[in-house]
Amino acid sequence: MTSVSGNLDGSGEAAAAVVAPGNGDQRDRRRRVIDAAFELGAERGYDAVQMRDVSAIANVSLATIYRYFSSKDHLLAAAMTEWTTKLQGRVAQSPPKGDTPADQLCDVLARACRAMARQPKLSAALVRALSSPDPGVQQSAADVQRQIEAMASGILADLDPQTQSDILAVLGHVWYSTLVAWANGRTDFDRVTAELERAVRVLVEPHQA
Repeated sequence: MTSVSGNLDGSGEAAAAVVAPGNGDQRDRRRRVIDAAFELGAERGYDAVQMRDVSAIANVSLATIYRYFSSKDHLLAAAMTEWTTKLQGRVAQSPPKGDTPADQLCDVLARACRAMARQPKLSAALVRALSSPDPGVQQSAADVQRQIEAMASGILADLDPQTQSDILAVLGHVWYSTLVAWANGRTDFDRVTAELERAVRVLVEPHQA
């Protein structure tokens, strides 16, 4: 992971260089920090995720938190990665429904939208964090994109890798733009789902013939 230093928390404390967790204890601490961010974000939204509160809930020092996360946005983006990992696991346990690749991809994306709609404050916090220029956020966003690609790769297995990549890149842009519109109160999750389905139909159905 790229080292990032010099970020500040709400009290003005500088963050140390970011490192990847190594042993089991370090991974456990990182897990608790992410869980605390989930809890605060789900209850009260983006502004409630303050590093000092995360530290208190997770029982992890601020210095340790900043060893793993360069900023609040990086922490929330990492939480988004964990959320997508859980979705990936659920998709593996219950394969996508539908008779065609487009139907199946729509099913996966609709599941993701329903899961986000159930926790609107947390979802809005995650979307807001992903707009940050923090390099750690960009790394987490790339991880999320790879996870989505992994979920879709089996569905689009009959397409060549470049076509798969192009389709998923465009879908990623559509999803992000519609989520930003939702997070800013300009649309609802039904519209987000509908826009994603429209994009899937336009991008995937021509290849099904």
